[in-house]
Amino acid sequence: MGGSYKSIFKPSNPQKYQGNANNIICRSNWERQFCLYCDKTPNILRWASEEFSIPYVSPTDGKVHRYYPDFLIEVNENDKVKKYVVEVKPKKQTTEPKKPKKVTKSYLYEAATYAVNQAKWKAAREFCLDNGVEFKIITEDELYGTRGLPRKHRK
Repeated sequence: MGGSYKSIFKPSNPQKYQGNANNIICRSNWERQFCLYCDKTPNILRWASEEFSIPYVSPTDGKVHRYYPDFLIEVNENDKVKKYVVEVKPKKQTTEPKKPKKVTKSYLYEAATYAVNQAKWKAAREFCLDNGVEFKIITEDELYGTRGLPRKHRK
């Protein structure tokens, strides 16, 4: 998952961060990369990481859980402020896994992860529609591909 680890991000521009700027937790290298992008990009006015939750019903147990989106950002786009809820995920987790001839534990885990992500993202899209916010999923393609972050924001 883009280097699965946990670290604390220390922003250069803590005034842009909405929340406790001393406790920004990155759960992957990709999230860290996006934090750096938010911190350094002038047209990102404000940003937050896992600072609010959206309720959703999990398809694995039928219970209501809380989904903490990775980021909430406010961006100046052509002199208009736009808000986005952003989820940073490996591309592999955004597509339904193909069922193998022999069902493995790995496949069952991937299928459950995909189903839970779909439930979370459906709730996020509904939340965004109700609040005039746009929902975006950022994968390695956006982080590192041809449409990726500008080189100066990579570490």
